[in-house]
Amino acid sequence: MRGCMEGPQSVSLVLLLSLLLPLGPTWHAAAQRCPRTCVCDNARRHVACRHQNLTEVPSAIPELTQRLDLQGNMLKVIPPAAFQDLPYLTHLDLQHCQVEHVAEGAFRGLGRLLLLNLASNRLSALPQEALDGLGSLRRLELERNMLEELRPGTFGALGALATLNLAHNDLVYLPAMAFQGLVRTRWLQLAHNALSVLAPEALAGLPALRRLSLHHNELQALPGPALSQARGLARLELGHNPFTYVGEEDGLALPGLREVMLDHGALQALGPRAFAHCPRLHTLDLRGNQLDALPPLQGPAQLRRLWLQGNPLWCGCQARPLLEWLARRRVRSDAACRGPQRLRGEALDALRPSDLRCPVDAAEDEGEGPAAAGPRAPPRAPDGEPAAQPCPRSCVCVSESRHSGCGGRGLQAVPRGFPNDTQLLDLRHNHFPVVPRAAFPGLGHLVSLHLQHCGIVGLEAGALAGLGSLLYLYLSDNRLSGLSAAALEGTPRLGYLYLERNRFQQVPGAALHTLPGLFSLHLQDNAVSHLAPGDLAGMQALRWLYLSGNRITHMSPGALGPALELEKLYLDRNELREVPTGALEGLPALLELQLSGNPLRALRDGAFRPVGRSLQHLFLNSSSLEQISPGAFSGLGPQLQSLHLQKNQLQLLPALPSLSQLELIDLSSNPFHCDCQLLPLHKWLSELNLHVGATCATPPSTRGHRVKAATAVFEACLGWAARKAKRMPGARRTGMTGRRQGAAKVGHRAEPLLVKQLEQRATGFRVLRKE
Repeated sequence: MRGCMEGPQSVSLVLLLSLLLPLGPTWHAAAQRCPRTCVCDNARRHVACRHQNLTEVPSAIPELTQRLDLQGNMLKVIPPAAFQDLPYLTHLDLQHCQVEHVAEGAFRGLGRLLLLNLASNRLSALPQEALDGLGSLRRLELERNMLEELRPGTFGALGALATLNLAHNDLVYLPAMAFQGLVRTRWLQLAHNALSVLAPEALAGLPALRRLSLHHNELQALPGPALSQARGLARLELGHNPFTYVGEEDGLALPGLREVMLDHGALQALGPRAFAHCPRLHTLDLRGNQLDALPPLQGPAQLRRLWLQGNPLWCGCQARPLLEWLARRRVRSDAACRGPQRLRGEALDALRPSDLRCPVDAAEDEGEGPAAAGPRAPPRAPDGEPAAQPCPRSCVCVSESRHSGCGGRGLQAVPRGFPNDTQLLDLRHNHFPVVPRAAFPGLGHLVSLHLQHCGIVGLEAGALAGLGSLLYLYLSDNRLSGLSAAALEGTPRLGYLYLERNRFQQVPGAALHTLPGLFSLHLQDNAVSHLAPGDLAGMQALRWLYLSGNRITHMSPGALGPALELEKLYLDRNELREVPTGALEGLPALLELQLSGNPLRALRDGAFRPVGRSLQHLFLNSSSLEQISPGAFSGLGPQLQSLHLQKNQLQLLPALPSLSQLELIDLSSNPFHCDCQLLPLHKWLSELNLHVGATCATPPSTRGHRVKAATAVFEACLGWAARKAKRMPGARRTGMTGRRQGAAKVGHRAEPLLVKQLEQRATGFRVLRKE
């Protein structure tokens, strides 16, 4: 090893360095040219090329640029490695650039980038690796695009991201693990989408999340299980959603939650224990709903602010518990009385309990009450005159939100006379066994129709005639055993059909054939026993099929074939004794397959080969699995991200080296027998940086040991010595020595080259000074 530099080349190198180093970045910036269409501020390292009709990223941007503003151009496509020559970028603005596609690896090389603004473009999807290479990114702006779906893993490379903005897109559903990898994200913005469903694990993997914005969506019920995955949430924004009721049964449990916004929705009732599992709740915003009464809330002992302005609160004797509770708990409120007439406009917290009378207490209130003058009556204008919009007698019609509801009124016939601009109609918990022909006249703008828990046995032909805008149809929890094509005529845009917990014994294929745009079909918890070819005929647009909790024992080959775009298939809790491999043929887009809770017992070779190229999430938990053949997962490659095998009867499992990109594998609650036959699994698990949950059950001496860490169990096995040799310290030292020698050789060869480059730069500098 040489202790110092020798020879004429070394002397020239020292002289050149002494000449050039004092100039630092200033010389480098000056030596760079600025693109003709841009403005370059070399002192601040900012470059702006705004509104220049550029169709590609300029090629001559100074290398040391830290902030690049390209907004207002016509880039359309961001190609791979588009910014690889700008490694010092920290801020990149691409908003309003008509971007339609971001290629995989488009931002590779931008390891210092902190802010990426892709807002106000035309993105409808993000490829799996579009955001690779952005390990330092803190803020990602994707609002005002056309995103319709999020695929799990899209944001997996953004481990430093603090803020993700997806507002003003076209999202209708959040899949499980949609935001996996965002371990430092504190604010997730999903407002102004069309979200109606959140998978129970949609928000899993967000341990740092503190603020979640879901206002201005189409959530029909509080997605408590999904929200409760984000255990660290402090602020939850759910305003402007069509909730009609929130209660403890919605399952919201957030121990750190401080603020909840449920303003300007369609709330008609709030359960007393709706927030019983949110003990630190401080502020609850219920403004602009349809609450005529509110019970004292149980559970949130730290509640101090309750906003109720804009609700038709009835200040009769039934409001006394609320008033006493507000005073006892010292909760600030802006509640004002809508009635009775003598208290109209009075602040609730300015009244005494004796002021809140019932009709039996005062003749002046006779004939008044919440049923007559509260929100259960048609809404009234501020001056007390009836509103111009019509509304059936026993219903509530809210003109601002275009929501109408008659839930739980004991109705025995579908009421008529709703405002023509109604977009959501809630008729749940009534009793009309038959929906007659033309039951909803004049409701051509209706988007969402709720008919759950109505005892419906059938829909007559033409029952939904005229509902040309209907997108969501809820017929869950009724007594339907069949559905005719004629009953669904007049709903060409229907995209979401909910038929859970009815009495279907087969898929109503003939009726579904009339719904070419059907996106999501929910048939959970019925009595369907098999799937045959033709059941899904004509359903080319179907993406999500839920058949959980039926009695399916057999699926014919080709039964699912017509649904070429199918992405999610839920077959859990059925009676399948083998994987329906033949039925999976012809599903090139399937991403998620749920088979848990079936009596499978064994997996044969090639069980999932038909969907091997697309499948990302596979659920086989609680399936009585005792045996998995070595080739069971053949065909499943690096795209598989999660594999669920927990709660089975596995004593042995082969190694799965082809599943190289797994982000989650659950092997817990299996009785593994830890002997030498399990050595390949132990070796494979030892190379995974994942928690797998696999523990030894037998022999007794190994009980409770983790398979991944049970080195002592496998040391005596044939093949262990070879593995140990690879990890010997001597081998590591030899490898390190080789690397050092190689580095020295590279350095020796590189020195003359460095001298030559510096001489060329010096020549360039003298030319610049001369000019």
